[in-house]
Amino acid sequence: MSIIDNRKAFFDYFIEDRYEAGLVLEGWEVKAIRAGRTQIKEGYVMIRDGALYLIGAHISPLPEASTHINPDPVRTRKLLLHAEEISKLISKVEQRGHTLVPLNLHYKGGRVKCEIGLAKGKKMHDKRETEKKRDWEREKARIMRGATK
Repeated sequence: MSIIDNRKAFFDYFIEDRYEAGLVLEGWEVKAIRAGRTQIKEGYVMIRDGALYLIGAHISPLPEASTHINPDPVRTRKLLLHAEEISKLISKVEQRGHTLVPLNLHYKGGRVKCEIGLAKGKKMHDKRETEKKRDWEREKARIMRGATK
């Protein structure tokens, strides 16, 4: 069950491979995610000390958050993957000029997971072509609806 998708990632990047990672979250963050108060559009994945971290994802704290904690909405969150997956991703990112972007947050077995994508950036003409295809699909659907009436 998907919580939130990063549609901007599919517009800005060619997604070549996908990985599912666990997230290290605090209690207030889990409650806020369940309430739908999250946004990953500006988020990205960074490699630091042989581990992956989700940076820039915004989780707004609930107003009824505890008084003894000081929630930070954009804190750095560690991603949990198997060691061989991490080493494979590190080598691909360093060699070929790829990047890692968060694609969505979803539930799996009652836990919050983050799907990350191994991506290569699109050039401006690729983005324009994607926009043209999207417009054509929309126009084609509009024509088909008009023909069936």
